[in-house]
Amino acid sequence: MSGSAGPAHLDEILYPPIEPYETGFLLAGDGQRVYWEQSGNPDGKPVVFLHGGPGGGTSPWHRRFFDPEAYRIVLFDQRGCGRSTPHVSAPDADLRYNTTWHLVADMELLRKNLGIDRWQVFGGSWGSTLALAYAESYPDAVTELVLRGIFTLRRYELEWFYEGGASAIYPDLWEDYLAPIPVLERSRLIEAYHRRLTDPDPAVHLPAARAWTTWEAATLSLLPDPDRVASMAEPDTAVAFARIENHYFLHGGWLREGQLIDEVAAIRGIPAVIVQGRYDVCTPMMTAWDLHRAWPEAEFVVVPDASHSAAEPGIARALRAATDRFAGAELLVSSAVNSLQ
Repeated sequence: MSGSAGPAHLDEILYPPIEPYETGFLLAGDGQRVYWEQSGNPDGKPVVFLHGGPGGGTSPWHRRFFDPEAYRIVLFDQRGCGRSTPHVSAPDADLRYNTTWHLVADMELLRKNLGIDRWQVFGGSWGSTLALAYAESYPDAVTELVLRGIFTLRRYELEWFYEGGASAIYPDLWEDYLAPIPVLERSRLIEAYHRRLTDPDPAVHLPAARAWTTWEAATLSLLPDPDRVASMAEPDTAVAFARIENHYFLHGGWLREGQLIDEVAAIRGIPAVIVQGRYDVCTPMMTAWDLHRAWPEAEFVVVPDASHSAAEPGIARALRAATDRFAGAELLVSSAVNSLQ
């Protein structure tokens, strides 16, 4: 997203920009150093923000979904992207130790290292995938879930966006996505992109990375955002983003087909809000609907005039409303406890 504080229209919707009071690196093993930061109230309700992609990294405006007086806000850059090292844009990038389950383990290690007993988990797009995988693995560590743009890496979700389904809506942009791939390789585009993105030659991997990343950046919101497209097309950003995404999608996220929805019973008792844009092209509403049907206890919010991006006004309002409500519940409990003392 453009700008350190986020798109200007968010000033009317989200909390004011804040700076972290603590930053550091989690030594996660396998040579990985995972950047993390804390902002807001050190004594507040813990919440962890899970960015999208995978490979998208965090931005300062992501802190703004949470009341800084009520929340202890934890952001971290997942392996290989953002400020975490080694960065996957390097020519010799090694992705063997970058999987869904490595990230789940990193989250649990970070929670323990920060001395947090339980935390709210907030994630959109790929962040919703990781949130579900983590919560289903460690339900006792999660107070609430706030999910947006549901994505579970089922085969037909991937085929919709990366193999041709969404070309029905964006045929003009789809031509640019196809451009780096020879005609004879276009029946398996994720695999064809993998061959180019893992090539150490920048003349091969950089055009592929830009085409992959631009396709996603240009289709994230109902209305185009040229600044976002330009920002995500920066070489290091585009290469890390495309390589990590493609690596995960080639392997189906190391998830059994339908696993995250099939195993929702593990989190059924966790308070949750699901926010979904009606016209989401990247992660169509079909997946959020399937999750809603399997998990009717979770509040389901459909934003009628939005696509995928958390920066779209209707989605940003719904996400802030969810975090405010959960913060309010915590404050009511704290007040009740204090009144008894």
